[in-house]
Amino acid sequence: MKYCPLCRENLKTSLIDGQSRLNCPAESCHYVFWENPTPVVAAIVELDGKIILVQSKSWGTKMFGLVSGFLEKGETPDKAILREVKEELGLDGKIRSFIGYYSFFKMNQLILVFHIEAWGEIVVGQELAAIKYIPPEKLRPWSAGTGPAVKDWLENRNS
Repeated sequence: MKYCPLCRENLKTSLIDGQSRLNCPAESCHYVFWENPTPVVAAIVELDGKIILVQSKSWGTKMFGLVSGFLEKGETPDKAILREVKEELGLDGKIRSFIGYYSFFKMNQLILVFHIEAWGEIVVGQELAAIKYIPPEKLRPWSAGTGPAVKDWLENRNS
């Protein structure tokens, strides 16, 4: 970001609240680019006792993960994740549990993760390159992004 979205002045970097932040130097403006994390929803989708992992077309060819997406204006996280499951997999679903929230600093995101029980016939959405079905006992968490949520879900699913 180079210009103030309010008055179009060139932004500068200043120390604000102990951090370097872009802000507008115009005395009448007071705009600060806070760069707050973006909320993202993700789901451990369970269909017929197996977990569905997805491969986005924008990811590497060996990378699979959870169904995920951004909230839309005026949308609650629970509505957003059910919409994402429908868009990406063509499945209807019911939220079984909220697993937790996870900071993904690399992408400046706050991920809200749910366990979804799904039903219907899979219709792979335009954003996906592939899917795979994994029995829960063979599911292995990964270190970043939604991986810690998978770890938490696996540890708590039988308790």
